[in-house]
Amino acid sequence: MLRTLRPGRATDRDALFRLEERCFEGDRFSRRQLAHLLTRANALSLLAVSESEQVIGYGTLLFRRNSRMARLYSFCVDPEARGSGLGRELLEALEVAARERECTRLVLEVRADNRVAMGLYRRMGFMAHHWIDDYYADGCAAWRMDKDLAAPASAAESQT
Repeated sequence: MLRTLRPGRATDRDALFRLEERCFEGDRFSRRQLAHLLTRANALSLLAVSESEQVIGYGTLLFRRNSRMARLYSFCVDPEARGSGLGRELLEALEVAARERECTRLVLEVRADNRVAMGLYRRMGFMAHHWIDDYYADGCAAWRMDKDLAAPASAAESQT
């Protein structure tokens, strides 16, 4: 499947909303929240777009002024595109973007029951450091994970 990665634009709001509906049962962003992330927040959203111009994945990084830490605030891949390597490709591009902003650490929260996402993050060098009870609206816990962006890629990471 051919795809391109590009920065999100205000006009992508509705496509991102539809993707969120396909990917998440709860804890979805509203159109208003997505518009804010795309236009007003100190954030970067990278979109994966198919040949037919359909948004098939995205990730949003949040940045804080005077901080070298970036937060992976949202990340999802269309169910039909899963298993194609898109998640890894998108995450690698987001890490590059964080490094370009001179960030040295990337943090995220992931549902404790999302073994696929946790596996991807671990393969990409993230470490689970903190358990958060009742993090999501349905009561599911989360793991806070992070990655040192200043460290060189590990041998295991570069082979996967």
